[in-house]
Amino acid sequence: MSDDKLLKVRDLKIGATVYPPGEKPHDIEIVHGVSFEVEKGKVLGLIGESGAGKSTIGLSAMAYGRGGVEITGGEVWVNGRDILKTGLGDIRALRGGEVTYVSQSAAASFNPAKQIMDQVTEAAILQGKFSKKEAEARAIELFAKLGLPDPENIGNRYPHQVSGGQLQRCMTALALCPEPDLVVFDEPTTALDVTTQIDVLMAIKEAIRDTGVAALYITHDLAVVAQVSDDILVLKMGDMVEYGSVDQIINNPQEEYTQALVSVRSISHEEKEPTPEPVLKVQNITARYKGTNFDVLKNINVELHPGQTLAVVGESGSGKSTLARVITGLLPQKQGRVHFAGRDLSIDLAGRDMEDLRELQMIYQMADVAMNPRQTVGTIIGRPLELYFGLKGEEKRNRIIELLDEIEMGVEFIDRYPAELSGGQKQRVCIARALAAKPKLIICDEVTSALDPLVADGILKLLLDLQKVEDVAYLFITHDLATVKAIADSIAVMYQGEVVRYGGKTDVLSPPFDDYTDLLLSSVPEMKLGWLEDVIANRKMESAGN
Repeated sequence: MSDDKLLKVRDLKIGATVYPPGEKPHDIEIVHGVSFEVEKGKVLGLIGESGAGKSTIGLSAMAYGRGGVEITGGEVWVNGRDILKTGLGDIRALRGGEVTYVSQSAAASFNPAKQIMDQVTEAAILQGKFSKKEAEARAIELFAKLGLPDPENIGNRYPHQVSGGQLQRCMTALALCPEPDLVVFDEPTTALDVTTQIDVLMAIKEAIRDTGVAALYITHDLAVVAQVSDDILVLKMGDMVEYGSVDQIINNPQEEYTQALVSVRSISHEEKEPTPEPVLKVQNITARYKGTNFDVLKNINVELHPGQTLAVVGESGSGKSTLARVITGLLPQKQGRVHFAGRDLSIDLAGRDMEDLRELQMIYQMADVAMNPRQTVGTIIGRPLELYFGLKGEEKRNRIIELLDEIEMGVEFIDRYPAELSGGQKQRVCIARALAAKPKLIICDEVTSALDPLVADGILKLLLDLQKVEDVAYLFITHDLATVKAIADSIAVMYQGEVVRYGGKTDVLSPPFDDYTDLLLSSVPEMKLGWLEDVIANRKMESAGN
């Protein structure tokens, strides 16, 4: 192996044992002979939808198979040796020394009971790379390099005392502290707001450049990986689809699947003229949570018309989901009123009648936790049919089949359980359950943010098609401006509990912009090289999560 090839993977095969209900356990192969190389100081992006094998392949660089996964064939060379053939002592020295790892959720990875500094320096000290004093000095240097506030003292805080974006950068510092040769970044910005994501991406890119470390960067977003990578490996269902330079993959993709990833943000939706009477009118709403002494919503005024979509956008903590809680009666407002379908709604859920509940439905971000895992798809969709319309037997079954056809799934799914569905299919079932009530308004709370771009694209197209047929209105909560452009008729931009910009999509997305809307719009990753540097150079304000 040539000296500049830090990581060399040859014909990698990875397997697992599956335990299907009612069947004997059997072995399957989940990665089928993948090969690639990473040079010193270079970044390889691993991209593909959920289940493509990205994280599984990335962790093989540490000779690790999580969750019962086992490396069954091939070679993984790090610094000139095949780590699959070395002993346990060598593997221990490799992990946290030569190769380190940054997970998707820093909040779940840090110990809440230990100070950040102790956790960032732990591996470097245990590996014998630095003394405690040296490791702490290096950590402070990395905090500064990663753009963290007060680098001398931020290590004294506990994980809950910093923002999500700051904690993700602390985790990057943790991975870089032992001076590794290779870092595996496993979707490090997926859980962040689009504005915070830009800060973290830039910090990671600069840290890689300044330290000369090589990296595997795992993500499902091609526009993101294009900003930090030198080469890209496209994966699907454990197979290598395409492998080449960033320029070639972005500007001249050869395979149909790669071309679909490149064009994923291409949905266009023409803004509709509002009808005379709105179906929802939120007037002067101010609200606060019980036991607090500050308002989380401040004098909110928005309206939504039948058959149209109002997108409510902003960073985490801006008040988007809190507004949904007020509208649904889960959080009584301090002042103001919610006027819906010609009537004022009771400020709390207990005071609302069956018709109020039926006509106002909600679809949640995490379909996994929004469905009972012990109920079949037919039972889940059928419950509102029984509750609101008294349907039973054959009549109920026929309506369930109609709804399954509407969400493009079909009768073959009626007896399946949630565990037998993909993420996109689960979200479609939640959409069908909401439609079963024949609502006038559906609140969609970040319904595509947990999905792969291609799957999310399909959900957005489905929602638009259903809106034409059912004439239902959507209040669509999101932090993704690409989604807003694809689905909205009107937009409300929220910042720190206030609506800072509001109107039709064309007006809101047309300059001149206030600084915050400009920040949001400019933070949507674009599929072009050098975009990240241009955005950072032209920013007018920092993100709230910075």
